[in-house]
Amino acid sequence: MEDEELVLALRQAVRAREAVPADFVVTAKNTFAWHNIDAELAQLTYDSTRDLDPAPGTRTETASIRALTFTSAHLTIELEVTLDSVIGQVVPGQEATIKVQPKAGAETAVTADNIGLFAIQPIPSGSFRLHCRTDTGVEALTGWISL
Repeated sequence: MEDEELVLALRQAVRAREAVPADFVVTAKNTFAWHNIDAELAQLTYDSTRDLDPAPGTRTETASIRALTFTSAHLTIELEVTLDSVIGQVVPGQEATIKVQPKAGAETAVTADNIGLFAIQPIPSGSFRLHCRTDTGVEALTGWISL
């Protein structure tokens, strides 16, 4: 008798699962995946291409390197774009894994050394974002970057 009750309970569970709309399940999973969204998002706080008006008394020549800074609650990601690579640093300096997530194409990963330095080579084509996870478990996700 116990086996029949178990089979009946399993059938009811399957029917209950099938009664939930698929889009509701996707929304619920996405909500859970972003449970710590405030801690993860790193906002663009500096972009050298936006700071084109020099302060009085400073040099007026254009910099050959583009600089970007992304800041979250617990860390900062500083980037410099050169001709063939993106050089970065996690601040405060620490070991980390940085995943380069393009809108189109495969994700790649680079590591930051003990003072937070890393390099992305070649420069990603198209839009991409960086997901940084330090060895201490702090995570930051930048907005989409187009170079």
